[in-house]
Amino acid sequence: MENILEVIDKTKRRIRLTEKQWRHIMKKHPSLTGYLKEIEETLKYPDKITSYSNDVNVRYYYKHFKNVKLNKYLLTIVKYLNGDGFVISVYFINKIK
Repeated sequence: MENILEVIDKTKRRIRLTEKQWRHIMKKHPSLTGYLKEIEETLKYPDKITSYSNDVNVRYYYKHFKNVKLNKYLLTIVKYLNGDGFVISVYFINKIK
């Protein structure tokens, strides 16, 4: 699997976005075309990181972007497996949950 993005996040863990997962995300959220830099920024410098209540291995990374007209927060969802993080979804929302 080819990685199109690999970063060390704010908590010093490695997170990857694979080409396959990016294609899957783009099918659901085509408006994210051109937002790879913002995804990287969200993972490196999030405004907030929260846990998903049903899965201890999932984290939600939020970052506010004022240049986006609606739904100004980029939510990047990461799942950790064996110490590595993998982006499983990305989309814009209007507030942090």
